[in-house]
Formats: sequence, structure tokens, C-alpha cells
Amino acid sequence: MRALPLDTNAMQPRLKQVSVLGRGGFHKLAYVEWGPAKAERTVICLHGISRTGRDFDMLAAALAEAGVRVVAPDLPGHGRSDWLESSAHYTDRAYTRALTTLIARLDVEQVDWIGTSFGAHIGMLMASEPGTPVRRLVLNDFGALVSAAALRRVGVYLKRSWRFASIDEVDAHLREVHAMFGTLSDAQWRHLAEHSAVPDGTGGFRFRFDPGIGLRFAFPIWLDVDLWHVWEKIGGPVLILRGEHSDLLARSTVGAMLRRGLASSGGRVAAFEFPDCGHAPALMDDAQIAVVKDYLT
Repeated sequence: MRALPLDTNAMQPRLKQVSVLGRGGFHKLAYVEWGPAKAERTVICLHGISRTGRDFDMLAAALAEAGVRVVAPDLPGHGRSDWLESSAHYTDRAYTRALTTLIARLDVEQVDWIGTSFGAHIGMLMASEPGTPVRRLVLNDFGALVSAAALRRVGVYLKRSWRFASIDEVDAHLREVHAMFGTLSDAQWRHLAEHSAVPDGTGGFRFRFDPGIGLRFAFPIWLDVDLWHVWEKIGGPVLILRGEHSDLLARSTVGAMLRRGLASSGGRVAAFEFPDCGHAPALMDDAQIAVVKDYLT
């Protein structure tokens, strides 16, 4: 890949948005863009179910330095994006429609996709469609069979109404509930805290996600979620990342994905396990960033 001359402005996050039509009308989809706008390669980074696109700032900066254009959206109901009119509107179809509109806005024929957890689920759905614009797919701790126990844990978390007295409390909370992200610096935890919460109007802070996104967990999930029918239709190159102690993606599932499906039959699936972390690797430290950067560039 030919590297473009470094542009100081391209190395800074650019806050943007696009209007997306869905149930209930148009709504704002916010995203952050890094790197040269005319780069030969565009990478979309999509966050987990309770997170925001700013989780990828460290990875995006590293890829931008290599001449890659990186776009990290906030899913509807998350981060700076609008909350939807009804909790029932938070569906996979709503998310894929929003991301399809974003890709059209970017004016590119193909994108590489890095998805963490739920962001990887949406990436799988996009990559499995005929004529997909997804060229390469990186699945960060997500796969073709998802643990019911882990999903129940996520559901309990999403359905709680979280309030914090200060950003320091948000910071401490994230260190506890997301300890499986791995070893992060104080500055990285503070970065996550500052982009995870906003003032709630009463002197405290609330998370940036709409509690309505937890509707899909309204009833306990007792059976593992089987997505083999999606995985088997994905034909492009895939890198599967797993945290050593992940409770969502089993090592046996990764092994089966390496042997099963269209991409596997063509020898286009690789896997890497990160030590000393679980669900999901934060992709913030140099070693984890290097694995993703080497694969894409």
C-alpha cells in the first residue's frame, strides 16, 4: 500500500455526522474520522454494545500514521449519535442500515472492518451479504457461537440505571466492570471514562448510551446464540481476536471457525489470542495494536 505524506491535521480526530433514515424518521449518526481523507484504504471501527467509537482512538491514531483513513461511528443510541424514538427501534436492521448510509457518505467502494463484540456482530452481518463492501473483517472477541451466560451478564448490566457523582466514579466503575479489557494505563482508563459519560443535569453523570438498547435482553438468554448461518456466508479474509480469559467467545468456537465456512475453505481465516485479558481486548496497548495494524497494512 502506498503511504501518503503525513498531514498534521489528518492525525487529529475530526468529529462528523450524517443523517440516517430509519423508523421514526431521520436521526443523526455521529462518527470520528482519522487519517487522510483520500487514503487508499478506509477502515471502519465499530464499538461494543455499551461503548462508543472513541474506544478506538489509540488504534485509529496508529493506523492513520500508516496512511489509513479510519472512521469510528457511534451506533444509534450511543455516544454522540441520536437516541431512537422507541426502544423497539434498536434492531440489527437499524444498525446495518445506518452503517450502509455511512459507507455511502464515505464515497468508497470497499472498507476494512474492525468490530469489538457487538460491533463484530454487525460486521459479520454486513460481510455476509452478497456484494458486501467489507473487504477484510477483524472480529474482536466475537464469533459464530456466543455464550448465553455472557449475554445474560451483559443484559443485567444494560438494564440498570447507572448514575455517578463524578468522572472519578465513572473511572473507578469502568476499571471494575471492564477489568477484562486488560492492563490499561491511568490515562487510558480516564480516556474511556471521559467519553463514556455526560452530565445528567442534576450535578452527576450518566452513561452516553440509551438504556433502551437493553430491550433485546428483556428476557434472559438461556441458549448460546448460534450465528453459524451468518459465518458460513462470509467469504473474505477474517482475523479472529480472542482474549485469553473470554467468557463470550470460547477457544473451541475459534477452532471451529478456522475449519468451517466459506472463508475457511479458501484459507482466509486467521486467529490470534491475547494473553492477560478477557472480553474484550481493548486494542489500546502497543502489542494489540501491532497485531491489527500488521494484518491490515
